[in-house]
Amino acid sequence: MAKKDLDWGSLGFGYMPTDYRYVSQFKDGAWDEGALVTDPTVHISECAGVLQYAQTVFEGLKAYETEDGKIVCFRPDLNAERLAQSAERLQIPVFPEERFIEAVKQVVAAN
Repeated sequence: MAKKDLDWGSLGFGYMPTDYRYVSQFKDGAWDEGALVTDPTVHISECAGVLQYAQTVFEGLKAYETEDGKIVCFRPDLNAERLAQSAERLQIPVFPEERFIEAVKQVVAAN
C-alpha cells in the first residue's frame, strides 16, 4: 500500500478527513468484529444514550513519519487504556484494548 503524500511536518491536532475509519458496533452484549469503512457519517439511533444523557468517550491518536520514513503512533497502548478506563467510569461497554490497538494499526495502514 502506498504512503499518502502528506506534509507530515505541518500536521496539526485538528480533524483531518481520511479515506478509512474503523467502526465496531456493540449489540446484544458484545462488540462485533468491526471493519474499515469509507463512509464518514456516524449513524446513531435517535434514542442513543449520548443524545439523552451525554455519555460518550473519545480517544484520538496522531500518526507521525519518522526520519527513516516509517509511520508510527506514540504509545497507542496508553490511549487504549485511557479509553477503557473512561468507559468503565461512565459504565458503558468497554472496547477491548487489544482490539483498539489492532484497529489503530488497520486505520493507519489504510490511510
